Amino acid sequence: MAIRSGSRWLLAALYAAAGVLHLVMPDPFVSIVPPWVPFPASVVALTGLAELAGAAGLAQPFLPAVQRAAAWGLAAYALCVWPANVQHMLIDMARPDHGLGLAYHLPRLALQPVLIWWPLWAGKVIAWPFRSRP
Repeated sequence: MAIRSGSRWLLAALYAAAGVLHLVMPDPFVSIVPPWVPFPASVVALTGLAELAGAAGLAQPFLPAVQRAAAWGLAAYALCVWPANVQHMLIDMARPDHGLGLAYHLPRLALQPVLIWWPLWAGKVIAWPFRSRP
């Protein structure tokens, strides 16, 4: 399916770009790590490496098992960074100008399940909701 393959490549490119940003410009990411997470700078660096590894695994076309593993990893990653997105919203909403505001943060938080589903679908772990019906 060309759409699934294109989606896989797009997702890999987005995660590769995010991984590079986490490594070369970590300060904005470190600033939104929840306070209960130890060693925030190290965690941000590790998330950048995880994004790059996931992107590489998802992009390679020769080993379906590696694609599926990368898809599971990126889905887990999206779930694990959800608290940082909540923290970012809390930080912004506490600012006098409300930072990016709820118009940015609420859709971002609501779309997090899509970021969990997307690599699983693109990596051929799941077919939902596009499975053909009997």
